[in-house]
This record gives sequence, structure tokens and C-alpha cells, in this order.
Amino acid sequence: MKVRNSLRSLRKRHRDNQLVRRRGRVYIINKTNRRFKARQG
Repeated sequence: MKVRNSLRSLRKRHRDNQLVRRRGRVYIINKTNRRFKARQG
């Protein structure tokens, strides 16, 4: 999992990327291609 400042550019890299908010943190999750997991902060 990568920790990034901006997740907006990362979300556009794959069409299955989803932006999810959990416990005050912002995550990118991808069910089909798991290497795109990321967290903000």
C-alpha cells in the first residue's frame, strides 16, 4: 500500500479504483488489481 498526499491522480490510473473513506482516512481500493491500494496522509 502506498501513502500519498494526493489520491486524485491515483484514482484515474485504473477504471476499477474506488475512493473510500474509513475512520477519517481516505483510501483507494481496487478489487481486480490490488497493486493500486493507497492511503492518504
